[in-house]
Amino acid sequence: MTGAPLLSLRGISKSYGQIHANTAIDLDVAEHSIHAILGENGAGKSTLMKLIYGVEQPDAGAMLWRGEALSLASPAEARRRGIGMVFQHFSLFETLSVVENIRLVVPGRKAELAERIRRLGQDFGLEVDPLAHVHALSVGERQRVEIIRCLMTDPKLLILDEPTSVLPPQAVEKLFETLKRLRDGGVSILFISHKLEEIRALCDRATILRAGRVTGDIDPRDHDAHDLARMMIGRDMPEPMPAEPREGGETRLEIAGLSHRTDDPFAVALKDITLSVKEGEILGIAGISGNGQSELAALISGETRLSLNERDRIFMMGTDVGMLDAARRRALGFAFVPEDRLGRGAVPDMSLVMNGLLTAHPLALVRHGLVDTAGATAFAERCIRDYDVRTPGPEAEAGALSGGNLQKFIVGREIMLAPKLLFVAQPTWGVDIGAASAIRRRLIALRNQGMAILVISEELEELFELSDRIQVLHHGHLSPPLVTRETRAEEIGRLMIGASAGRAVA
Repeated sequence: MTGAPLLSLRGISKSYGQIHANTAIDLDVAEHSIHAILGENGAGKSTLMKLIYGVEQPDAGAMLWRGEALSLASPAEARRRGIGMVFQHFSLFETLSVVENIRLVVPGRKAELAERIRRLGQDFGLEVDPLAHVHALSVGERQRVEIIRCLMTDPKLLILDEPTSVLPPQAVEKLFETLKRLRDGGVSILFISHKLEEIRALCDRATILRAGRVTGDIDPRDHDAHDLARMMIGRDMPEPMPAEPREGGETRLEIAGLSHRTDDPFAVALKDITLSVKEGEILGIAGISGNGQSELAALISGETRLSLNERDRIFMMGTDVGMLDAARRRALGFAFVPEDRLGRGAVPDMSLVMNGLLTAHPLALVRHGLVDTAGATAFAERCIRDYDVRTPGPEAEAGALSGGNLQKFIVGREIMLAPKLLFVAQPTWGVDIGAASAIRRRLIALRNQGMAILVISEELEELFELSDRIQVLHHGHLSPPLVTRETRAEEIGRLMIGASAGRAVA
């Protein structure tokens, strides 16, 4: 490193009550570099990014910008100093056009901003129609809008939080080309990802956090993914659990020729959806976010019910459930992990004990209208212990947990119900590599024991590790099923962007 780093942190600490999120963090981000931040859930990555972006202020330590003291009271001040951030969950108004969204942050006349958007898109491979409405854009295009919006504030440091989690392989390659061009053009990048091979392929340096402390500063290209994982979690990763071949058993979920359109003008219409999941099988559904996953999940979970003339389209354990609500489907042996952790999977202001009761109350935890407090607490404690949920205890509020730890609690809660049919949407979204591996191994073990499992995921690597068969959802259409072991990721990627008809199972 020559000259002063672009950004330096010295002894940065941040605590929330008794929880030490960051402790004496030292970090240097060089000019013209892509710098990865690695760590498990709860390692302190999100808190550190909030400090750098001005969302939070440190309790101790100093930040330096090109060798001079840096103090940030807000994200607006961070942007003025040259720091931009693209969050994992996009912050765009879907009913506004691209240029209208950008105009909320970047001042200027609409025509001039539209021209700047086009020019930046051409210069950095981020082409997008500035007059298009956001709801009409693909996820990859929305991400381009977020990056363009940051670039129009002339950043010197760009923070990207899990930028590839919603992209197909082809879009990831294009994003990496763009990031390298930005680096070569003078923008430094802080890159947060749980995908270790991506970090090895893209990043110049990597800082490893464990339990809020820096445990390593390395060149990731000098280490393989196994080494990086061990440095992150402090132990060797277990080998993937193999599948146990099973003969076809009872069909636990069957959807036959389902077409459905909601009243929401921005929702995706589902067209002739057909799938089945048998006992002892994992069916994976791939697709770019926004292609009908949430609409399909709502129909399967019972949040959206079919009308009388749409009956005989969804069956669980042989029963027509199209018009049954979520509770009656659960009574048949169905369990569900929603994509939205806060709001649909858990109530933020309620304790983990009470959040456990939301779906586990049939396990004799409520009798004659009264909660068995000891039993409910024991249930939550067992879930915390068995699924390695990092939390002060069962009385902690769900909203106080990191996203990954809350995900582990919700997945554990649903598995502990011992369902016949388990539906999991985005099982490891935002979960670190160690916890993700544990969740996947648990799902495979349950499949081997005879459970029927449906998984919707935007992580292709995950679907290839978990699934016996894969189908792809694109613009509300579901492809024929493909045998996973006979299918390549590139073929699934083509289906995800509508460029291939696929090869059906015989």
